[in-house]
Amino acid sequence: MKAFRLDELEAERAANDGAYLQFLRERNMSVGLYALDAGAQDPQQPHQQDEVYFVVSGRASITVGMETTQVARGSVVYVPAGVAHKFHHISEDLRVLVVFSPPES
Repeated sequence: MKAFRLDELEAERAANDGAYLQFLRERNMSVGLYALDAGAQDPQQPHQQDEVYFVVSGRASITVGMETTQVARGSVVYVPAGVAHKFHHISEDLRVLVVFSPPES
């Protein structure tokens, strides 16, 4: 078993001065914590993997392809591989668990 605490993952991510911390990588998936502060720009480009976002905290909008929706704590968003997507209008610091399948390259 591998178990993680979000507060510890957030501290590790912040200590490494990065917006993204991959904390689990297995044969069929990887999982990370993505952080964007209020007002930040999301620099993401389309990925080669399917993704699932689970919003842990914060508020923002996300555009996936041509569709836009608001997200907040508890929101879950699926993004197919190769589809353009970005968080925007981030009004509260955003913390998101990201699951890639297959694992992020």
